[in-house]
Amino acid sequence: MKIVCIGHATYDTTLPLEKYPIENQKHRIPKKIECGGGPASNAAYLLAKWGMDTTFIGIVGNDYYGDKIIEEFKNIGIETDYIEKNSNIETDTSYILANLSNGSRTILTAKSDLPIKVDKPNDISGVDVILVDGEHFETAKQMLLSHPNAISIIDAGRVNEYTKELGKMVTYLVCSKDFAEEFTNKKVDYQNFDSLIEIYEILKMHFNTNVIITLEDKGSFTKLDDYEIIPSIKVKPLDSTGAGDIFHGAFTYFIANQYNLKQAIELASIAGALSVEKIGSRYAMPTLQEVLDRYYDHDII
Repeated sequence: MKIVCIGHATYDTTLPLEKYPIENQKHRIPKKIECGGGPASNAAYLLAKWGMDTTFIGIVGNDYYGDKIIEEFKNIGIETDYIEKNSNIETDTSYILANLSNGSRTILTAKSDLPIKVDKPNDISGVDVILVDGEHFETAKQMLLSHPNAISIIDAGRVNEYTKELGKMVTYLVCSKDFAEEFTNKKVDYQNFDSLIEIYEILKMHFNTNVIITLEDKGSFTKLDDYEIIPSIKVKPLDSTGAGDIFHGAFTYFIANQYNLKQAIELASIAGALSVEKIGSRYAMPTLQEVLDRYYDHDII
């Protein structure tokens, strides 16, 4: 199957720290970890790593980091002909403080004002699956309109005019808890299951599509035969950078390969959970076999 991922590409530098730094002090770390990042970018990398025919559409600067991102993609087998190298911007960079004591991460991103359209010809044919993250809105919209029979997924992490419109065009709206709370102006209360149902129904009514709300280490919420929290596996977190991106990439893989919705969420949750046990999003991506082994070992089916 041919998968097209459209969205944000950045270059990440992760600084592993034993604890969160105290202001106005010097801190020495043994190493840094560098690799590409970004929601649709990480998802594309995982899909290619798992053997899928994957194309990435996005924009980078005509600079060192842009070249590094494209090189990484080519090395894993991603089609890069539709990546625009734009001399008017610098490639986005992120600096990630990974707190090894609790697995949290703090991200500082130097982000350019990216164009909403990628200046590349729209000649991609035979697309079976489309994953978008809300970046490059006009290109994402045109791709969805041009391939109405493709399975389509949005990684909805931020509420803005672009994710609100694209969310109505896709087969699956897979959104973060933060997105769900901001969009509905309601808070998730894990002690009150009805709060999740209420938020889900508002999203379902507005977007009129399949809705999955990711809840980080709590799992995901959706409606199957009934409303359900689909739990993740328990792991010891080291660095949660990219876990959500990996979830979306894995979800796309399993939906593309005709797993049912519950299985796709369960397996994607395992992929995201396994990734937090290592540092650096690209280096933390599990193999497909590791995910399947953990799935069957835990008798999830």
